[in-house]
Amino acid sequence: MQLPHRLSRFVLFDRVGQGGMAELFLARFQSELGADRRLVVKLILPMYAERPEFSEMLVTEAKLAATLTHANVVQVLELGREEDRLFIVMDYVEGFDLAALLKRCSKEKVPLPPEFALHIVTELLGGLDYAHRKKDDQGRPLGIVHRDVSPSNVLLSFDGEVKLCDFGIARANDWATEKGEEPSEAIKGKAGYMSPEHARGEPIDGRADVFAAGIILWELLAGRKLYRSDAGDLIAQARAANVPELPSRGLPDESRLQAIVKKALSPERDERYATAGEMQRDLRAWAAEAGLVANPIKLGEWLTEHFGAELLEQRRAREQAAKALDRIPLKARVLMTPEPPRITYKDEEPESLAPMDLSPPSNVATPAPPAKRPPWAMLVMVAAAVGLVAWLLSR
Repeated sequence: MQLPHRLSRFVLFDRVGQGGMAELFLARFQSELGADRRLVVKLILPMYAERPEFSEMLVTEAKLAATLTHANVVQVLELGREEDRLFIVMDYVEGFDLAALLKRCSKEKVPLPPEFALHIVTELLGGLDYAHRKKDDQGRPLGIVHRDVSPSNVLLSFDGEVKLCDFGIARANDWATEKGEEPSEAIKGKAGYMSPEHARGEPIDGRADVFAAGIILWELLAGRKLYRSDAGDLIAQARAANVPELPSRGLPDESRLQAIVKKALSPERDERYATAGEMQRDLRAWAAEAGLVANPIKLGEWLTEHFGAELLEQRRAREQAAKALDRIPLKARVLMTPEPPRITYKDEEPESLAPMDLSPPSNVATPAPPAKRPPWAMLVMVAAAVGLVAWLLSR
């Protein structure tokens, strides 16, 4: 697909990732009064969108997701179909998913402070608890279960927000398996965050999401993956649910923290936290007593300081280039230079995560890496190309 591309009322200008079921694009929407808004469009792959049974299931799930309005949940704004493609429009969270953040931390040797790890998980649990308790207009529980709580679905903004996404598409992973189809590599990778009952194909409830949140907490504290691909089939490891003891990190009252993690990761669901809210309360209380409390402002400043400048500069450059192209007649775009390289933030999680920063939160912050030169050359090239096309059209 050539970008920018108009889809319904939206202009897709940057392809930022692809999963097992869909492509992900950044898009612009302009209201009748001229107000610009950036959104995310999840474009379902043709092999799935063309199948009526899948489409019906996805639309039903996405409609439920659209009822969720919470600070820790990405809002689903619209469902549509155009050009035989099914798409979902969601709020744009400018930043990283947790998987991409961990990869960048590991690559650049920047430790993730423990107070931020705890803050991310407590906020994630808040979104899950809200969704699990959601009721319809008649007061009946909707029975929403995310089914795919994993680092790639936890979004972190440069304002310090923590939001869980993909409530509307998560059940598609199970749909492919139920139909006896060979799941894609992207779907297989999600097994690393499955509860044992989910991996066995049994009916699940909100406690499966609690187990997945427990895995994320274990990994952030341990600094490595719980289930490793080099140790055998991930689904088999998830079924067995052999969870090692959380390594000691010298944190205050660590036995209490280990007990929280152990309860969340109990192989027997009846021995787990009954709700995400219960786990959130215990984790938040321990963090407060241990002096490891963070807030969105601190998290946002840390993300921006260490990782934000280059990503924001490059994304702004691509958006400006897309706006310039959008003003040129389609027949003239063949004279333009090829679109610039894109940054994908839906990266695979590394097997070994970045070491945790165990210094007290009051200590001096880790120095930011040297500022990198912004990609001004790309903007100059696009501006020159726009001027050339305008001159050619005027002749």
